[in-house]
Amino acid sequence: MTATVQSGAMAAPQNTRRGIALMVATTIIFTLQDAFSRHLGTEYNVLMVVMIRFWFFGAFVVWLALRRAGSLRKAAATKQPGLQILRGLLLAGEICVMVLAFVQLGLVDTHAVFICYPLIVAALSGPLLGERVGWRRWGAIAVGLAGVLVVLQPGLGVFEPGAVLPLLAATMFALYALLTRYAARTDSAATSFFWAGVTGALAMTAVGIWFWEPMAPRDWGWMAALCVSGAFGHWLLIKCYEVAEASAVQPFAYLQLVWASLIGVTIFGETVTMPVVVGAALVIAAGLFTLWRERAMQSSAPT
Repeated sequence: MTATVQSGAMAAPQNTRRGIALMVATTIIFTLQDAFSRHLGTEYNVLMVVMIRFWFFGAFVVWLALRRAGSLRKAAATKQPGLQILRGLLLAGEICVMVLAFVQLGLVDTHAVFICYPLIVAALSGPLLGERVGWRRWGAIAVGLAGVLVVLQPGLGVFEPGAVLPLLAATMFALYALLTRYAARTDSAATSFFWAGVTGALAMTAVGIWFWEPMAPRDWGWMAALCVSGAFGHWLLIKCYEVAEASAVQPFAYLQLVWASLIGVTIFGETVTMPVVVGAALVIAAGLFTLWRERAMQSSAPT
């Protein structure tokens, strides 16, 4: 899972420095989660691993809903259940594809491509949400996608069909983010969070239960670490957006690529090649530019 904007956070006194610290902590926790997913996805069926993860995630959002809303009925109250269910299905599918990419490509190459999702959000925000995307941001999107091609190296000997998995995951996550933004027009962040967790848990149970296999006792410890890190990471992300503006902390989400590279190289024996470095740099630069343009346009908009 990657740190991203969850619209509609509760109003709270703004503390940018604390928000940045929380975002950095979130990227570390999510990177550990990805490492646990890579290990378990290598040993067991990916659908089973994601199913167990969503069981814990679903229980976490139910607990959070009861704590904040007081009842499940209040937490689930929405006028757009179809949209919320689609969001949950997209998130569950994206996580399955992402874990499969970790297994086939490793953490480094997967994250080097996946970090393009903010650019896909920017590209699709026009046709899906009616938002204006100027030529500068379109130029940044083109640069970022060029960076993805540098990482994937299509037409060269290192390219393999599995290399498109992180790009597919990025597209699915971008659609999830856009639907979250659309849902936020009428639903709170807490409601959207609840539906994502519960829908994902139900959907993954319907699919993953058919792929159940015995798990070694030591791997149940890794599974517990995966579940706890996922829930804790989401909790930190919620706190982050409660105390700081998204545009101020979102650039620090790119640190997840740094942590993923460190873990991939030191623990899983992965390598960081020059095309990955160059391509990821292009993607990050383009992503930071789109964030800057979005913030500049918001600042200049009449109030």
